[in-house]
Amino acid sequence: MSTYIKKAVPSDSQVIAYFAKALTDEIIVKTGAQHFNVDMAETVDLCRKLMEQGKYTVFLAIKAGSDKPIGFAALCESYSLYAEGTFGIVQEFYIEPGFRSQKVGHVLLKSVVEHAKSFGWKRLELCTPPLPEFEKTINFYKKNGFEVTGGRKMKLVVK
Repeated sequence: MSTYIKKAVPSDSQVIAYFAKALTDEIIVKTGAQHFNVDMAETVDLCRKLMEQGKYTVFLAIKAGSDKPIGFAALCESYSLYAEGTFGIVQEFYIEPGFRSQKVGHVLLKSVVEHAKSFGWKRLELCTPPLPEFEKTINFYKKNGFEVTGGRKMKLVVK
């Protein structure tokens, strides 16, 4: 599979929102729980705003020869003492199912790592559910150098 990576711009917000919804829908189906409620119009607007503010960086995987986006990685910068300062968080990562296991994700992650290096980040973090339904996802990240650090992602909706 011939793929190239492009850094997304705010005008790519529609396709990024589409992928984000596909990702959350897949998680909902696999877990059987309604963890997300993605509204497309709001997500497109939010994506555009965050990108314009420089708070959200997105890379698109493009199928060569077609200019068709087939996946994305979104990340942001964060800070902590345990990480020795500045680090990156891969907030969303999604490859269309028909293009998985074709090295697309590997190429996309390489761009994410290069971005991290260019900002001097000491580490990248991401979250994937530690459930049997996501074992293939966990193995993909392990093959690409990530290690399981334990814990579970938790949230509190602040109203």
